[in-house]
Amino acid sequence: MKNNLLWTVAFALLLFTSVAYGQATRTWVSGVGDDANPCSRTAPCKTFAGAISKTAAGGEINAIDPGGYGAVTITKSITIDGGGTFASILSAFTNGIIINAAATDVVNLRNLSIDGAGTGIDGIRFLAGKTLNVQNVVIFNITGDGIEASTASAGDLIVENVSISDCGGSGIAALSSVPPLGATISRTRVQSCSRGITAGSGSVVSIRDSDLSLNSIGLFVNGGNTQANADTVRFASNGNGINASAGVVRFINSTFFSNGVGINPTGGSICSAGDSIFAGNGTNGTPSPNSGPCTITGQ
Repeated sequence: MKNNLLWTVAFALLLFTSVAYGQATRTWVSGVGDDANPCSRTAPCKTFAGAISKTAAGGEINAIDPGGYGAVTITKSITIDGGGTFASILSAFTNGIIINAAATDVVNLRNLSIDGAGTGIDGIRFLAGKTLNVQNVVIFNITGDGIEASTASAGDLIVENVSISDCGGSGIAALSSVPPLGATISRTRVQSCSRGITAGSGSVVSIRDSDLSLNSIGLFVNGGNTQANADTVRFASNGNGINASAGVVRFINSTFFSNGVGINPTGGSICSAGDSIFAGNGTNGTPSPNSGPCTITGQ
């Protein structure tokens, strides 16, 4: 009986070790790969979903050549990088990438193209995790949000050099049921969406060096405990450049060209440093009094 127990324990340890060793720190996908492969450089997998189960937490998936690598759900720290080739996801009738990771996990998405083909839901959904970094990504032709961060606990969304177009929802939606959700957006363009960027309840959103054009609303703030800060942002040809139904928006050194309404505080506060440019709008709009949480000062 004792020997049987020892053999059982030894077998379990061997099985665990085999599974652990089966996961590599770096894996590869190829348009001509096979998910039955070990996802090595010489024997790549065909999809991100196939590679992720063979990639260790904290590891990286790389694309060898151009290809469509399929939708994927991420539940651990990982990097997916399509740099050096055309790595794409066709997400018709589904979400392109879902992140539902642990509170300590960091996920990096780089150099990807996500095409919803007119029926895709969200390009990227960030449901749980410590940090999501999105860099050099193109998202288009979707019915929902380009990037939706809808976390139930604190987290950070970092978006850099991203292009989002033709979406039925928001290009970027920062929402949280338990604040704070911090979103930092830089060198990003959102156009032809219902809303360019939405800062919802429990979020603090900072936007810099970006372009929000041809949307129904460029920047929409609708949470009572929400802050949005815009620095050097172009709002062009939107229905509303900025609309705040709740919360606070502060903008400096920005331009408002050919919008129906430049700024529209419909219940929230929109604060100006007085250094922005308005031209060609149906109505420029009037900023809120520079006091309280709306105060912008020079130091």
